[in-house]
Amino acid sequence: MLPKSYTLNNGVTIPAVALGTYKSLGDDVRAAVKTALRCGYTSIDTASFYGNEADVRRGIQDAGCHRGDVFVTSKLWNDDHGYDAALRAFDRSEKNLDGIDLYLIHWPGRDRYVETWQALQRIYREGRVKAIGVSNFLPHHIKALLAQCDVVPAVNQVEAHPSFLDDALQEYCAAQGILMEAWRPLSYDMGGDVVVELAEKYGRTPAQIILHYMVARGYRVLPKSVTPARIASNLDITSFTLSNDDMGRLAALNTGVRRGNDPDTFVF
Repeated sequence: MLPKSYTLNNGVTIPAVALGTYKSLGDDVRAAVKTALRCGYTSIDTASFYGNEADVRRGIQDAGCHRGDVFVTSKLWNDDHGYDAALRAFDRSEKNLDGIDLYLIHWPGRDRYVETWQALQRIYREGRVKAIGVSNFLPHHIKALLAQCDVVPAVNQVEAHPSFLDDALQEYCAAQGILMEAWRPLSYDMGGDVVVELAEKYGRTPAQIILHYMVARGYRVLPKSVTPARIASNLDITSFTLSNDDMGRLAALNTGVRRGNDPDTFVF
């Protein structure tokens, strides 16, 4: 049975599917958030870098939702690393969103992420967020945190889709109790023969096949769309089950080649 939620390493429950909002701005993201919440989403993912935090908050308001009923993630951008800078960045995002539930370091960078994590630990211990985590971190980045800090990240949000799954990273994170989140899980070519064939077989959209597969692999997924029908269908991934053979066919699509930036070379 596909999970509809995960329990983080601090006991907090988090929905398995959230609306992604990267490159969605202004009225578009506001309408997308409103649509998502009205069709059953309870979680939204954003970031200071996206430039849409305030509009995400407005979308929540437009949907008539109580802010406390929506689980919101935001992320600290690269030019806000460092203890004091991170605290200031959180204050800005917290105001934009009327509160943050999960706060992440967006990228590790070269040498300040441990100091930045210490600031996030303070925010967490003060009860200003439900959980803290990282994004685009590799095992050696996480090991550096664990060597000098006390709070284990609750999640690691990374590039993950059928053509790129880092099994070694997922295995390491699982051993630490860190949930993997997949950003842009639909960046795989959904017109690929295997995905299209399975969509036809199960009477689903290619996106639903991919999202189901990713959650079945233990990932939390953050599909982005501003189209109402797609927003709704991307949430409907628990009413069917892929066979073991079909899961294997999708696993064979993993090339090990990134489409986004490599955390070890995207430094600042």
